[in-house]
Parts: sequence; C-alpha cells; structure tokens
Amino acid sequence: MQNSRLNLARKIFFFIGALLGLVLLAGCEAVTLTNLTPPSIQDNPSRIYTITLRVTTKSKSVVPGSVVPHIIIDGQNQVMAKSPLGEGIYEYEYHLPPGRTTLAYYFLVNYEVSFNERNEPRETYSEINNVEVVSRYVLSLEANRGPIGARVSLLGRGFTPQDVLYFDSMPVRTVYESSTSLSFFVPALGASHNYQVTLASVNGNTPVGTFRIDPSSLSVFPTSLNLRTGDVQILTFTVANPAPLGGILLDVTTDIPESVIMDEVIIPAGQTTLAINVQGGRPGSGNLYLKGFEAGEVTIPVTVTAR
Repeated sequence: MQNSRLNLARKIFFFIGALLGLVLLAGCEAVTLTNLTPPSIQDNPSRIYTITLRVTTKSKSVVPGSVVPHIIIDGQNQVMAKSPLGEGIYEYEYHLPPGRTTLAYYFLVNYEVSFNERNEPRETYSEINNVEVVSRYVLSLEANRGPIGARVSLLGRGFTPQDVLYFDSMPVRTVYESSTSLSFFVPALGASHNYQVTLASVNGNTPVGTFRIDPSSLSVFPTSLNLRTGDVQILTFTVANPAPLGGILLDVTTDIPESVIMDEVIIPAGQTTLAINVQGGRPGSGNLYLKGFEAGEVTIPVTVTAR
C-alpha cells in the first residue's frame, strides 16, 4: 500500500514537472531575435539612423498579433514599428545626439503563448548591441585602371588635406579637393600590374580597391638639350592616346636641378602633346628623367654652359 502511494506521488511529481517544462519551453524557445542593424553605419546630415530587428516565431503556441518588440536605448524603452520590408521585421528611427558617434541598445520582446485554453505573457531579450557611426568612408574610385600620370578621382566623405593614397606601400601624389573628393596621379610604377590602393590618414588606413597601371608610350623632341645660362628652348612631349579627364602628369625629374628651369608638365585632357619652355640655369651637365615609359625610363641629356 505504501509503495502504491509512493508510485502515485512520483507520477504526479513527474507529470507536474513535465507540464512545467512544456510551459517554460514554449516561453523560452517560442521566438528568436535577429539584429539586422550593421555594427557600423555611415553618417548622414539628419543624424537619424534606422535600427532593424527580425522576430521569428518558432512555436504555434505564440498568440498571433501578440508580439510587441521594444528597443532599450539611452535608458528609454521605445516600442518599435512594423517595417515595410516584410513580415516579422520591425524598425526604430533613432536620432543621435550631437557630438556622439556610438550608440548601444538591446531588444526586449513581449508576447503571449496559449496553453490550456488561456494566454500567458512571456518576454525575451537580446544581448547589448553596439553601433559606430562612421563619418569617413570611401565610395568608389572614378576608374580602376589607367596610364602613368593620369589623374583619377576618389569619392567618399570625411577627407582631409593630410590624407595620402598609397599604391601597395608607395605613397602617390594626392590632391585634396574637398571633404568629399580626393584625386591622385597614377605613379610611375611597373605597367601591366595591379596595385592595392590604400587611403592613409591620422585615423588609420582604409582599403580603397585595386588599380591597374596600363602600359603607355612617350616621345620627346628634341632628344637632348644644349643651353646657355638664361637661354630658352622648347621641349615637346607626345603621348600615344589623348589624355583622360584631369590630364596626364609627366613626373619629370633631373639630377641637375640648379641647371634646369621648367614648369610642371601636365598634358591637358583630350590632347596628346604639350610644348614647354626649358631655361638654362647654372652651368652643368646631366639628364631629365621620366620613369615608366618605353623601356622603363626616358632619358633626355641636358648640357648648360655659361654665357
């Protein structure tokens, strides 16, 4: 008799435990939360950012229409609105206060489950999520290939005059145009190769993309210069194809800088030739150099004699 009572008590305890387990299971695993907001978002003039949540119902015990998502942000509990993106997606439009670039929040979802012909309230919540608002970013390169000397624009936001672009590990001539635009001149590196372009600043390095330097040819007339101090001679540069938008910078260097006086050489967009004046300075003998053309370098001998 005593064993029968003990068995009955065990059965009742087991039944209650199983029943309680089913209720807890229905509450804990009935819905799942998925944060659809990226960890970094681009700055905008309105400083209003959309935080998006997907609520997935995994149990038939969830009462239809009972799901109410909340976002807890800045110590405030705000109800999220249904999103036009689809069923089970909710949004909250957050206005970031001035001076802040980060925000933290978590989701709290209330809902009801149906059990034994009655509805019981349940809730679940997410982990804390952090978002950084990025005011500096790169959108795109104007082009991803071009000849040596071509000027190429870079579009984005948050640029400064201190920014420098690199081809692999080599800094290239960078021109600050505005906070939303930079440009650079394709450096005299090996042609028919792809280079990783990186934007470097005091805030760190930002990958930009890949740029391919195409081979190009150049002719110079005359092929050598003989000048007296103060005399001027015309030097003409000719490229095979019309210069692209922004022109082509010919990076002319010399080993006798005090003997050669000349302006920067930029062939205008749409043109193939440029004639410039070269003036003799102090007496000396050396060369003008243009890297990246013909067999790798064009050399123009220069001799300057005294009057």
